[in-house]
Amino acid sequence: MELNGIVFQDFPLMTDTQGSHNTLDGILHAISKCKVQHNQLLKEQQDLSRARDDQEDLAKQFRQRVVKLRISLEEDDNNQARDVDSERKKIAALHDEESRLKREIQRAEEELQLEEESAHNLKQQTDVSTAAVPEKKVVFTGETGDGANTLNFNVKPHIVYPMEEGTALITFEDEEVAQKILSLREHKVDLGGDCAITLEAKLVQLLVPCQVEMDTEVCSRRILVSNLPKKAGEDRLLDKLEIHFAKSKNGGGEVEESDMLHDSGNVVITFIENNIAKGLTGKLYHDVEFDKGRKHSVKVTPFLNGEITSFQTRLSACGRTVLLTGIPAVMEQENLQDLLEIHFQKTNNGGGEVDAFLYNPLGQHTLALFEEDCPTEDQSQ
Repeated sequence: MELNGIVFQDFPLMTDTQGSHNTLDGILHAISKCKVQHNQLLKEQQDLSRARDDQEDLAKQFRQRVVKLRISLEEDDNNQARDVDSERKKIAALHDEESRLKREIQRAEEELQLEEESAHNLKQQTDVSTAAVPEKKVVFTGETGDGANTLNFNVKPHIVYPMEEGTALITFEDEEVAQKILSLREHKVDLGGDCAITLEAKLVQLLVPCQVEMDTEVCSRRILVSNLPKKAGEDRLLDKLEIHFAKSKNGGGEVEESDMLHDSGNVVITFIENNIAKGLTGKLYHDVEFDKGRKHSVKVTPFLNGEITSFQTRLSACGRTVLLTGIPAVMEQENLQDLLEIHFQKTNNGGGEVDAFLYNPLGQHTLALFEEDCPTEDQSQ
């Protein structure tokens, strides 16, 4: 007989009491053993059921992961396709840009060729002048000025320095002496008796040009005449030049005015008509009769009109000049200046030979002139 998967065997009934008792115990023992086996089987069945559930969950997770990976791969493929399409469009745009740039380069080369031809034909025309002003040392030479001529443009340094009240400028022959005075900074000057003053030595820094850019063009009505005779008076010189360049046989025309440039000794002649100047500058030298029977060869060049478009400056330190500050008005100007100069000439005070000295007392206004510091033979060796 089978019950819940357990097979029971049939046993014959025993009439003997002892045999019946033994057979019942065996049956009970077999039943108990079968129960244990049954419980083990139930436990194994539960374990198998849990394992099956775990496997199903794992399979479900794998299926979900496969779906996600498939979606991600599809998105990657779509993104890659878009990127490829975008790169193709960029390449096409670059090709178009390259073609456009080539056309512009060709057009620029054609324009450049035209400009070069124009520049060759108009070689006297000056384009843009850019001058890097050379760095030059400046020094106070002992001169003063009123600032009236400070607007003249000249590459040669000529700087007007407004002095403060109660200060002095001292220029030494040796730059090392000036640097030593600066390093000591404070200086006690004995003025005689129990009177003494304390001064402070400071570095002199000036604002100087470092780069100038200028737009220039040839003036169509003016010429610049140079290489003029030295002995001729200004009025006679201008009259003779006007007479010569007013004559058509000399290539000239009606003169509007003539001006002497006193800083250079050259003359600017202005014509009424525009084409006269260009014809005259085609020939560099012209023979002009200043004295009867005697001619002098003058140089005729185009006159340039210019406009400064960029002007850059920098601070420049004076190597041999020192500024003394904090000077009280304790005595006459000349006496105090002499005492100060004597003090800074003495080597035991850190001084040395003095090239120039200027004292500006309290209540006065003085302009000092700084010029190019040209080295002497001893300094250049």
